[in-house]
Amino acid sequence: MSATTPRALSFDTAAAQYAAYRPSYPPALLDAVEELADRPLRGARTVDVGAGTGIATRLLLARGARVTAVEPGSGMAGELHRSLPSVPVVRGDGNHLPLATASADLITYAQSWHWTDPALSLPEALRVLRPGGSLALWWNVSDDSAGWIADQDLRLRRHLGAGDGAHGTPGGSGSRNLGTLPGDFARRLLPWSRTVPVDTHLANLATHSAFLVRGGADGESTRRFLDEERGHLAAVFPDGTVEERYVVELAVLRG
Repeated sequence: MSATTPRALSFDTAAAQYAAYRPSYPPALLDAVEELADRPLRGARTVDVGAGTGIATRLLLARGARVTAVEPGSGMAGELHRSLPSVPVVRGDGNHLPLATASADLITYAQSWHWTDPALSLPEALRVLRPGGSLALWWNVSDDSAGWIADQDLRLRRHLGAGDGAHGTPGGSGSRNLGTLPGDFARRLLPWSRTVPVDTHLANLATHSAFLVRGGADGESTRRFLDEERGHLAAVFPDGTVEERYVVELAVLRG
């Protein structure tokens, strides 16, 4: 799948909302990246591909990584530059990295590998990595072992179509992201959660591509679904706050 398909670029229409409402990642994720890459992030020349609005970029910077962001979408790249003006932003995608050979210690894909064609993006990553460098891929996947999340996922699939994965993520839930990778990737599953107002949870749902290609939060069918979803959530979370539970699926390949 090309990173420049209309669905991949649909995030440009909601870049500010994406930055405001999408979940970040737990500290344990970057601990695991350092362990599996067998090197500290501090000082590592890091390329964050499909960086979006910089959610992962910001965490990598906080660990001392020297980050260059690669992002195909103008709206997402603009939001990243606005919030992280010191980070170099290169327009491009993982299938054709506009970077020099053997120039990176670490390449990361946060929530973005599934937009690439692995037959192109994996050789490109290996080309750009220095000897001994690492490629790290990860996804936040909604944890449907929580009954309310499983119920919501069924409603999402009925509304969006069975081909769409849990909570709008292409490729599905569970271990499907990891299961498509070659066996030489090391893998970790990292559970975590965040507690947010119902409005934030619903706004987060509306930033997924399956909704954005249907007109986003302003589309009539999306508004109707979110209004109905608010009623379902009120029955489970009467205080108006939602515990979103996730499992971060992490895969790291050492070059």
